[in-house]
Amino acid sequence: MPRPPRFDADELLDAAVLLAAAGGPAAVTMSAVAQAVGAPSGSVYHRFPGRPALLAEVWLRTVEGFQEGYLAALDGDPDPRRAARAGARHVVSWSRAHPREAALLLYGAEEFGRAGWSEEHRERADRGNERVFARLGMVGAAFGLTGPEGRDRIALAQIDPVTYTHLKQPTT
Repeated sequence: MPRPPRFDADELLDAAVLLAAAGGPAAVTMSAVAQAVGAPSGSVYHRFPGRPALLAEVWLRTVEGFQEGYLAALDGDPDPRRAARAGARHVVSWSRAHPREAALLLYGAEEFGRAGWSEEHRERADRGNERVFARLGMVGAAFGLTGPEGRDRIALAQIDPVTYTHLKQPTT
């Protein structure tokens, strides 16, 4: 019977979040994550084949956690004004509840090495962004704001402008 793993992926990703919040994406290395949890480097490589996969997973886990609550807030009320207010409140409350993750998101996927991510990781990021952009487009349309400019205006009203600049329109 194989021995259960001592260090799981979430524990390693939690350490990566702390490193990124303190020193930015450059601080997230395989050896730094291993050292942060007291694991041998092989434990990190066992869960993530390389640094690009580690960076992709820490970014995606964080942004997907934010997006899940954000979309739920926007979808929680059929009235677009109340839905927009709920979305804005979610941004603030999530950021307060998750300050390290919020600090991580200020960097953006590009700084977390998106160009070197696997196709699966890039597609996962694009799907999340597509869902957010689609919902922001629907909220904007309810206010008479259409197209990319309208969506951008709603996003800027909802999300800190620095954070918004890191949301990239999905590529086709």
